[in-house]
Amino acid sequence: MSNEPHPDHILQIGLGFWPSKTLLSAVELELFTKLANHPATLAELSSSLGLHPRSARDFLDTLVALDFLDRNDGVYSNTPSTDLFLDKRKPSYLGGILEMANLRLYPFWGNLTTALRTGEPQNEARTGEASTFQQLYADPERLHGFLKAMTGISHGANLAIAQKFPWKQYHSAVDVGTAQGDLISQVVLANPHIAGIGFDLPEVAPIFQDYIVANNLDSRVKFQTGSFFDSPLPRADVVMMGHILHDWDLDTKKMLVRKAYDALPAGGAFIVYESIIDDDRRKNAFGLMMSLNMLIETPGGFDYTGADCMGWMKEAGFRETRVEHLVGPESMVIGTK
Repeated sequence: MSNEPHPDHILQIGLGFWPSKTLLSAVELELFTKLANHPATLAELSSSLGLHPRSARDFLDTLVALDFLDRNDGVYSNTPSTDLFLDKRKPSYLGGILEMANLRLYPFWGNLTTALRTGEPQNEARTGEASTFQQLYADPERLHGFLKAMTGISHGANLAIAQKFPWKQYHSAVDVGTAQGDLISQVVLANPHIAGIGFDLPEVAPIFQDYIVANNLDSRVKFQTGSFFDSPLPRADVVMMGHILHDWDLDTKKMLVRKAYDALPAGGAFIVYESIIDDDRRKNAFGLMMSLNMLIETPGGFDYTGADCMGWMKEAGFRETRVEHLVGPESMVIGTK
């Protein structure tokens, strides 16, 4: 019977926007942040969130059924996971990426069919507005929110890199496209002998510096201003790029790999990490959907397999390459010069 066709999986995925938007609306309403203060009843939450009585109970109980809330004797509370990761006041908050998904990606993905037929982005560029990155870097508040969101989605992988990579063999590292600086921070926190550099555009500097100071690393981690398009990369024993290469077309990817090679000494290492697609392109659905997201968001970006990335590294001159899993859908590709 288990081999007979059945519609469950089709319906679950086809109507997947139902649970997705329920969670995204809960994040938008800051429900989990409010419940982190104290559990609350239906009436209390309806009043504090401004919910209409027609739908309030269904909304909250849907979140219970989806395992995002608990309910006991009519009192709602966060689950351990939503309390840790969706309370805006906690440093572990990763709702920033969900806020961005709600405001931007959710409506843009409505045009996926058009993107598949045209190969063209479906974000702000579709209406002639400035590119996503241009808009972000022109607005300090939005940029801070975006970089914080990137920290949230990357933090687990950053911790894994800080622990798994053989840092004892090296003395310095540069994080290219550093954003808030969480990757270089975690590396230096776990490996006190490493001297760290964060490399990014000048608009990022104050956001980076605040994060470094908050982690008491201002004497060990420095910021260097520059564009990885226009400037050589800072020299270090290890060059890292997290969630960078997938933004760009093939020629740009190869150019960045070559720049990393040039910045390294003999024996130096290049770490690339993101949602690396499995070589058979069957298992890492998140990585494959991230590639579709690059279709929505960029003119030429795409995600790639470990074999793809190792090929680009070898073409640039790296003598040894390997792929190591980090957490969830994330893996790192390592090249040694």
